[in-house]
This record gives sequence, structure tokens and C-alpha cells, in this order.
Amino acid sequence: MTTSKSTQLTAPKRIVIKLGGSMLEGLNENFFTNFKRLQVSGREIVIVHGGGPAINKALASNGISTISINGIRVTSAEAIGIVQSTLVGQVNPALVHQLNKSGIQAIGLSGYDSQLLQCELLDEATYGFVGEIQQVNTSFIEVLLKNGITPVISSIGCTTDGDPLNINADTVASEVALAIKAVSLQLVTDTPGIKIDGEVQETVTSDKITEWITSGDIYGGMIPKVTAALDCLTAGIPSVQIVGDQLSGTTILQQEVYA
Repeated sequence: MTTSKSTQLTAPKRIVIKLGGSMLEGLNENFFTNFKRLQVSGREIVIVHGGGPAINKALASNGISTISINGIRVTSAEAIGIVQSTLVGQVNPALVHQLNKSGIQAIGLSGYDSQLLQCELLDEATYGFVGEIQQVNTSFIEVLLKNGITPVISSIGCTTDGDPLNINADTVASEVALAIKAVSLQLVTDTPGIKIDGEVQETVTSDKITEWITSGDIYGGMIPKVTAALDCLTAGIPSVQIVGDQLSGTTILQQEVYA
């Protein structure tokens, strides 16, 4: 049977939203209102989160020091259990509760659930128990999305033997976005986009960002954010947005789109 163009079903557009640790402590009604607005407009959404501040506090209370190399937390054998329990046992359920309470049907997940994030050690000698994602179980995510359930994924994976691995949350978000063919990755931060001369830039290109880093217009904590965005674009995600709690801000593209 031939289906006319006007009656063909349109595949839902998917968005991956990555919440940084600092934002997890400060989500407000704006975030949930705009999240539901995206859902009503037909978007299917997956949330990925880290939990840096909570992990730092838990490690400090246990007398465990930690450092980062190339933006990746070096995770020792004594630290990985605390990282896992903090992300899976504290941060994830607290976020899921907030979403459910706001009328968003959500479920908390880690890499363990239905082999969601299949990993290997990234570089044990350098980073310790840090994972590199080999495969994302997209069929499991598909089932949840088709039933109107928002997956909320913590950045914990595991080896084939079941040993926990810490994974950079930006990396998880990027890999999940690529696997489910998301049209956009949104990095939600406490800064609503890239500001140049005090004004938030609506749309910028990767070349422009490189130029602004060199000139010093982009500096400090914004540098790792835009670097992560550029890495995602290079990996094949069509657009990356750096946004605030209203889920609006700066859209970053590989190159200008002309009408």
C-alpha cells in the first residue's frame, strides 16, 4: 500500500538534555514548565546528569582526595563505590522525584539497567575506574520513549564483569544523543548561553567560538562548556545548545545555515 506524503507519520524529534551538578541543586519551575512545553510540541526527551558537587562532598566526608585530568575525574578503587552510591542512590532519585512531582513521567537509570551503557576501562593507569562507552542499548530507550516515559540516566556504567565505572556526564550525553539520533543536545548550565559584550548570542558557529576563545571573549568556566559542545558537533550531533533553566540560550552549529 502506498501512503501519501500528507498522511505519513513524522518521527518524533529527540533531544538529550544534560544537567550539570550545579544545576541539579537549583532547578526551578521554569525548567519543568519549558520541559513540558517541549514534550507537548512532540519532542521526545532523554535526561543525562552528573553530580560533581554531591560527589565532591561525599568524597571529602570520607577523606578521599580527587583530581581531574583533561576534564575527567580520576576515580580510584576507594572512590568509585562512593561515586556510584552518590549518583545512583542520591542524585538520580532526587531528580526523578522532582520530575514526577512536576507531572513529568520519569524513570531513573544507570548503565547497569538493561545493559544501557556497555563500557570498557578508558585508561586505568591514568584515570582509574573511568569508563569508555562501547555501545548504548537504544532499544531499551526506545521502549521508554514510546510509552511517554522520560529516561533519566546517571553517568555510571560498568564492565562486562559488573564492576562500576565513572563516566564523564558530557560524554554520556553525547554518546546517547548520537545513538538515538537526537536533533539536539542541550547543556543546561547556570549561565543562559554564550555572552559576548554582555549579550547572549542566539546562534554561533564553531569557527566563531574558536575565535572568541583566542581573543579572550570566552573565558573561565565557559571554555570547558563550549569545548564539550564542539566535541559533540564533531561527533555528528546536528546542533548543541548551551542554555539556562528556561531551556533557551545559544545554539552552536558547525557552520552557518543559509536560507
